[in-house]
Amino acid sequence: MSSLPDDAAGIIRSGFIDTIATMLAARDEPVTLLMRGHVRARRSSLAEASLLLGNEFAGAADAALVNGTAGHALDYDDVAMSGHPSTVLVPAVLAEGEALGASGLDVMRAYLVGYEVWAELIRRDTDSHHTKGWHPTGVFGTVAAAAAVANLRKLNAEQARTALAIAGSMASGLIANFGTMTKPFHAGRAAANGIESVRLAQAGLTAAPDAFEHQNGFLSALSPRGNVDRTRPATIGKELAILDLGLSIKKYPMCYATHRVIDGVIDLVTRNNVNAGDVAKVEATVGAAQERMLRNHAPVTGLEAKFSLEFAVASSVVAKRVGLGELTDQFVNQHEVREAMTKVAINTVDTRCPLEPGFAMNDRVVVQLKDGRRFDSGDIRFARGNAKLPLRDEDLRVKFIDCARGVTHLDPAALFERLARLQSVANVKELVGVRETRRAA
Repeated sequence: MSSLPDDAAGIIRSGFIDTIATMLAARDEPVTLLMRGHVRARRSSLAEASLLLGNEFAGAADAALVNGTAGHALDYDDVAMSGHPSTVLVPAVLAEGEALGASGLDVMRAYLVGYEVWAELIRRDTDSHHTKGWHPTGVFGTVAAAAAVANLRKLNAEQARTALAIAGSMASGLIANFGTMTKPFHAGRAAANGIESVRLAQAGLTAAPDAFEHQNGFLSALSPRGNVDRTRPATIGKELAILDLGLSIKKYPMCYATHRVIDGVIDLVTRNNVNAGDVAKVEATVGAAQERMLRNHAPVTGLEAKFSLEFAVASSVVAKRVGLGELTDQFVNQHEVREAMTKVAINTVDTRCPLEPGFAMNDRVVVQLKDGRRFDSGDIRFARGNAKLPLRDEDLRVKFIDCARGVTHLDPAALFERLARLQSVANVKELVGVRETRRAA
């Protein structure tokens, strides 16, 4: 893809901005610190790319591992194609872009290639991969990252095909690990594997030329029920999926399966001046796949709470917000919050959204008060921040500044402005300004 349409460029820029915001916000999260220690333990002398846009460096794959994990650690990063594309693609292309001295336009173009490959693959199956137990971020993200890095490194067709086939065998990620440190590790590992697969292909590692369309290949192996199209010619380069699917920017640092419900509850309790003590019961209706993802019904940590619909409702009722300040062990274990969680009833429906196959067509919330009053949200089609109900540019800036607040090695406002003009950046190393002599992590 040699060109970058303006409307696609705007979406891609938002992906870079949001991912770097969530990455910086999670700089001190336990899983981020763990990954940084893991990378240091490798004792690599490479200093190709920065960790968290700071003055600590590692090999490109290790930098992508740390940065991708951090970007997904708070579950605050953008959503599309049943997963989190930017938290895989941005760390991969930025790390490899630093190693290559690539321009902002180069990494944006590479991101677009990765996005389109992800869309091409996941659209071939009619069923939700979540219900089979696959986390699309880990499985499709690995191959998409390989495609993005292959574009950045300007691999020829045969090398690129081999890199993607290698990536297909490196792809993984289990829904069962939601609510643990391993979920964000899926994103970091996918970004790193994308880089590794390209470098292995360039080194001469061989792989099957039909690793995707073979009856025992990637698509068939992942397919929940075998309803997968392995024969249709690819449409990559003929039409842009990113213009149709876009990116959904999260308003809340929670699993995206909770967001419509959170919007509904906050609207109802705010509009009707409802206090937590007034509530007798809250009924939340979501899709079956959403309910499976939200596996923690009585969370005791902030990490577990990210995958709890009961907590999402309780926080919305008690605090009338669900932000970083609420996703703490202390808040989760407040008496009022735990009591509110016991008042939540979850119903499921079998409808399916054509844009987000893992979700129902609509979610719905009913808040019943002790005095007999009943407030009904009606059908909630899109969460605020969804690609079909997007945040304003100023809202994205506010989120970025909030996430980057307290970062001592960066000026958040200046970094936001550099990202906003990413296409004109001559070398992605400029994103963090002038640096000291590089040292390996």
